[in-house]
Amino acid sequence: MKFSDINARIVGACAAGSLLGGLAVATIAAPSATATPTGCSASELSGTVSSATGSAQAYLAGHPGANAAVTTAFSQPRDQAASTLRTYFTANPGEYNDLRGILAPIGDKQSECNVPVLSPELASAYSQFMAG
Repeated sequence: MKFSDINARIVGACAAGSLLGGLAVATIAAPSATATPTGCSASELSGTVSSATGSAQAYLAGHPGANAAVTTAFSQPRDQAASTLRTYFTANPGEYNDLRGILAPIGDKQSECNVPVLSPELASAYSQFMAG
């Protein structure tokens, strides 16, 4: 998993935010003159984020090591946070892959609807986490 060039504070914010339930639908682009595609209304986008967040919370509740790593990283300085996440998820690739799967619907909706559903900081961290 590549963590070089990652702003650890953003990674920590994304991990804690998305994995611990702090994600909010911060930006939902308004449709242009065309109709909103099926499944792309504000409520549906928000529902996807909420569902992924809830699933991630439940997953972390059952995986105390991952929960501890994410929680610890969120409160650490950038370099330490990056190291904490890198160390934990490199040693536990199954949990990393599980969480990627749980969070994947957020990216799927963004691609399907061609709108950002996360704030720029969270979107950047989400993309870095999903890319590995």
